[in-house]
Amino acid sequence: MKAAQPWGGARYGLGLAIIFMFGLLVKIAIAQTNTTTDPSEARILNSIFQRWRISATNQWNISGELCSGAAIDSTSISDFNPAIKCDCSANNRTLCHITGLKVYALDVRGEIPDELWSLTFLDDLNLAQNYLTGTLSPSIGNLTRMKWLTFGTNALSGEIPKELGLLTELQSLSFGTNNFSGPLPSELGDLTKLTQIYINSAGVGGPIPLTFAKLQSLDTVWASDNAFTGRIPDFIGNNWSNVTALRFEGNAFEGPIPTSFSNLTSLTDLRISDLSNGSSSLDFLRNMKSLSKLVLRNNNISGPIPSNIGEYQSLSLLDLSFNNLTGRVPDALFNLTLLTHLFLGDNKLTGTLPAQKRQSLQTIDLSYNELSGSFPSWINGPNLQLNLVGNNFTREQIEQSDSSSLPSGLDCLQRNFPCNRGSPRYSSFAIKCGGPPIRSSDQTLYERDSEALGPATYFMTSTGRWAVSNAGLHSDRPNQSFTSFTSSQFTNTLDSELFQTARISAGSLRYYGLGLENGNYTVILQFAESEILNPPTWRSVGRRVFDVYVQGTLQLKDFDIKREAGGRSLTAVQRQFKARVSENYLEIHLFWAGKGTCCVPIQGTYGPSISAISATPDFVPTVSNQPPSTKKNRTGLIVGIVVGVGVISLVSLFAVYYLIQKRKQQKALEDEEFLGIDTRPYTFSYSELRAATGDFSSSNKLGEGGFGPVYKGTLEDERVVAVKQLSVASHQGKSQFVAEIATISAVQHRNLVKLYGCCIEGDRRLLVYEYLENKSLDQALFEKGSLYLDWPTRFQICLGVAKGLAYLHEESRVRIVHRDVKASNILLDADLNPKISDFGLAKLYDDKQTHINTRVAGTIGYLAPEYAMRGHLTEKADVFGFGVVALEIVSGRPNSDESLEEDKIYLLEWAWQLHENKCETELVDANLSEFDVDEVKKVIMIALLCTQTSPGLRPSMSRVIAMLTGDAEVAAVTSRPGYLTDWKFKDTTSFMTNHSSQMHNSSEGTSTAATTNYSPSGADTPMLSDIIGEGR
Repeated sequence: MKAAQPWGGARYGLGLAIIFMFGLLVKIAIAQTNTTTDPSEARILNSIFQRWRISATNQWNISGELCSGAAIDSTSISDFNPAIKCDCSANNRTLCHITGLKVYALDVRGEIPDELWSLTFLDDLNLAQNYLTGTLSPSIGNLTRMKWLTFGTNALSGEIPKELGLLTELQSLSFGTNNFSGPLPSELGDLTKLTQIYINSAGVGGPIPLTFAKLQSLDTVWASDNAFTGRIPDFIGNNWSNVTALRFEGNAFEGPIPTSFSNLTSLTDLRISDLSNGSSSLDFLRNMKSLSKLVLRNNNISGPIPSNIGEYQSLSLLDLSFNNLTGRVPDALFNLTLLTHLFLGDNKLTGTLPAQKRQSLQTIDLSYNELSGSFPSWINGPNLQLNLVGNNFTREQIEQSDSSSLPSGLDCLQRNFPCNRGSPRYSSFAIKCGGPPIRSSDQTLYERDSEALGPATYFMTSTGRWAVSNAGLHSDRPNQSFTSFTSSQFTNTLDSELFQTARISAGSLRYYGLGLENGNYTVILQFAESEILNPPTWRSVGRRVFDVYVQGTLQLKDFDIKREAGGRSLTAVQRQFKARVSENYLEIHLFWAGKGTCCVPIQGTYGPSISAISATPDFVPTVSNQPPSTKKNRTGLIVGIVVGVGVISLVSLFAVYYLIQKRKQQKALEDEEFLGIDTRPYTFSYSELRAATGDFSSSNKLGEGGFGPVYKGTLEDERVVAVKQLSVASHQGKSQFVAEIATISAVQHRNLVKLYGCCIEGDRRLLVYEYLENKSLDQALFEKGSLYLDWPTRFQICLGVAKGLAYLHEESRVRIVHRDVKASNILLDADLNPKISDFGLAKLYDDKQTHINTRVAGTIGYLAPEYAMRGHLTEKADVFGFGVVALEIVSGRPNSDESLEEDKIYLLEWAWQLHENKCETELVDANLSEFDVDEVKKVIMIALLCTQTSPGLRPSMSRVIAMLTGDAEVAAVTSRPGYLTDWKFKDTTSFMTNHSSQMHNSSEGTSTAATTNYSPSGADTPMLSDIIGEGR
């Protein structure tokens, strides 16, 4: 029994310990619940958030207490945004100070409030990726506890305050991608605890201060694209021994590279480019065996590639292009274990290609060297990109080697471009860079340039008229695409489509006109910035900067497309040059010299971008300007054919003369009908469209609407189009028809289907539209097995349709009421952007009647009551149709469905039932697994507003846009429209279309649209099914 007593005492002691610990935890919990944010700091933060129009997330600021929830628990500040972190250890754990503040990528606008500098307990401040303007206050020196500080990617200006040097606890500093000016303050040298500094594209300049020699803890330095002058300081090699990543690209430094850099043995990422003057060698690399990425581009480096290059086994990227390297390409270089991308272009390397290559090395640029000889077997390896343009390989060497895997035309793209040299064939060329062929408004036919180029590739057309060569890898960009695309509309041009695609490059992009007749040429280059957005957003602060050479002469230095366009994106910029062709070729070279931002709006957004190129002679050409014929020269056969044809021609002469005169008379009549039309639409021949559609083959038929059948076709220039055959019975006179088509052609918007032109031959009337591969919205929404539209896509479709209608109603030079807004008249492009079709076609179908008897054009289910019953037409009729379409987008069902329960047959009625019962989300398509509840309710409320009985109660489409984007409040709708409460139901498909003199058309003189015409019902009482019922 005595032996058991110690154990019993232990249990008693353990129980007391548990009770004590429990009490302690309770006391801590009570203390935490009693903690309070410092009142002055709370006022400051609330004031800042109010000024910046942002608010706390539900993860903190619980019950109005800022320092609560994620702000004080173990949640990392990187896990929520906007975010604060607090330290609640003061005053016996009852007072909290704000130590961390993150407002990241929220597009906050305006200046930094002075109150911010009073939050002196901050040690972590992240305001990156906003649109902050103004200057940095010297009061920033108050934040002496600061460890991690970033203002990167904003629009801040002025000089960097020297008081920044007072933040001696700083470990990481970032103020890159801004508009600062002036030198770096020497006081920054006092930040001796700094391990990271990111100041690329900051706008600063001058020499790097000598005090920076004290920054011996630095690990990462990004300092590209500034105006730094002088030589790169020697102290970097002597003092920054811990640095692992160093970037000095695109500054104004002079060479050579300091020999002291050989001490930087910890470097894994070194990028220096575009040094002026002074020649360097590669000797300083001798101890940098840890390098993974080495970029020493355009630095006037001479001498051979180091013989011990095989020892650099960590190298994955090596770029030594645009230097003066000599000697052979070392065999060991092609056998490095991890090397995947190698750029040695534009040097003076000689000899042959290495005999062997590792499989991992897949990108090799050796263009513009002095290489020659036969090709090794590895050039036919899979997935290899090899650019050998501009070397000394002969046609015999290329043909004798097995080079079947290389793109054709390499023999024509060697030095001096030997093909057609001395025997020119062409006198012009036009290239649609990065995209499909396009005929512009001035009838220039731009050839396609849609080859999937890579970081080390070239391409020559089968006709040998032009070629392109690309070299360069987008840094840190996962998607290495070398074309850009947008469906947006562009300003300052009549040819928006010409700028919707572009060829982009990460380094060097060359276009060549080949086989040209010698003489003077006019070269026109077309540019537009489509990736860097318009302000005010952080996505607008990027700068794309590159140089342009024509025939080796620098024509544009530090060319910034957006700056040249007045600071606007999606704006066409054209530049014209004179060039002399003396050796039958013309070269246009776009070159990235390390300048511009690297990473806005995404990583790797930099380097050349061009939309189109054309060159035309300033002389009368003597060449055919046609590609070579593939037919063999068989003289005897040709003579026999010529004689036979001559005899037949004599017999047919009079008949031909008669036909020609008849055609001339017909053409004269056509030209007479075109008189008075400001902009004549492009006209296609019937035979051209018949060939494009396979003689209007049923296999090419896309569908048939009220205007007639629509066919898919491919034109001779390889454009894919949609050809609409208009019903013969509905034709107007030719001149009136052409006038209407000219009007429609002039109406262009990203959310309207583009009309390319028309065909008018005899009684034939055809329209040629752009082809939209994803067909119509009703097919996507209502047909099983078609496209899946998630909620964000549906919301953007709603917004796009609204923008298209607003343009027709309020922004177009010719105001247009569509009259038939419905899901089948909304088409989807490759990116699921909506485009409204069939706008402005109603006048092509209107009978020659007075206003006393006018046909209602539209589709039941989408027709506004006043238009359906009284023929009263305004733009508010389109607003009604939009409301119905919006409900269809939310619900994924048509506006009427007889297969459903009785209370759900009519979509509008069901939507009102759900709204009145406050269960609107039950309307949402069951196929949507996720959706934004607030956005869904907003769209439903807007749809109910748009479908009010009275046109005056419906919003304008510009107001709809404002409500969708949150720029305007959504007005409340409290009662059902009269057509849902007053009118009786009847299942009928009849519809009244002709009306007497009470019809009023407020859009007289504008183009309107129509589809199927329905027979009169003869009913005296309006029927609900006529308004919200059948058909779509």
